[in-house]
Amino acid sequence: MSTAMNFGGKTFSPRPPDRGSFPLDHLGECKEFKEKFMNCLKESKFDSSVCREQSMEYLKCRMDRQLMAKEPLEKLGFKDLLDVKSAETRQPDRSVDG
Repeated sequence: MSTAMNFGGKTFSPRPPDRGSFPLDHLGECKEFKEKFMNCLKESKFDSSVCREQSMEYLKCRMDRQLMAKEPLEKLGFKDLLDVKSAETRQPDRSVDG
């Protein structure tokens, strides 16, 4: 009869989660951002390219609350959105009143 205890075998050594996996948001800290992103996906028939701004905001929330490792948003594929936002903040609104 074999025994379940194998004292001569390998020992368990924990390892960090695979890159891209992160803890669940058990406290709902980013629930509002997740809901906005999910609603956008549903409205766009799950075309994620339409919902990139909501995706970026959700990931920023997760990073700010240490639910995932901090990464530059440029590295996560949002450089174009950041460039547009920074250009908008640099240029004052020049609407013509008429």
